[in-house]
Amino acid sequence: MKNTFVQVVSTGTANMASVLAGLERAGARPQITADPDRILHADRLVLPGVGSLGAAMSRLEENGLVEALRDRLLSGRPTLAVCVGLQILCESSAESPGVRGLGVFSGRVERFDRSVRVPQMGWNRVEAGDGCELIEGGYAYFANSYRLVDPPAGFCAAFSDHGGRFVAALERGGVLACQFHPELSGAWGLELLRRWLEQNGGVTC
Repeated sequence: MKNTFVQVVSTGTANMASVLAGLERAGARPQITADPDRILHADRLVLPGVGSLGAAMSRLEENGLVEALRDRLLSGRPTLAVCVGLQILCESSAESPGVRGLGVFSGRVERFDRSVRVPQMGWNRVEAGDGCELIEGGYAYFANSYRLVDPPAGFCAAFSDHGGRFVAALERGGVLACQFHPELSGAWGLELLRRWLEQNGGVTC
């Protein structure tokens, strides 16, 4: 794992400094890229995100990265998607009407119910569902106003609760998508990053 090269997609909306620092603490050597060929063929790739699905998709489209990302994710190549990075994998979001996500799986991201604090900012419990191998139970740091309620078919899922259960993370093959920020989630998040970096061959659900 030590000195593993990891390509990090330049989305223009990410808290890039904390993502890079988290990967370095986990033993990786991150490199920022907007090169479609690198994105498609990198041994390991991180898709970070802060902000809206619409803004992130606009940047990906401007840089010609959509097809490379979609092909990579559908093939199950080792990819970590963070926060809005998870939402980008869906078909659409209530936050950005009319904007299509990557459509790696069916599903629409919805806003949290107004009965709870929005955005959700801070620590929340993550419970790993059946079949999860990378995700373990623990506390993660979230910063989100929108969430995916139902996990898509074919993915193992972990869940949190904020005004009702929602998807905290998904995993399938080499793909790990986290609604929370593992790079901001202390020792628990650091161990999750290390497990993803060390993973060989992916998981099956």
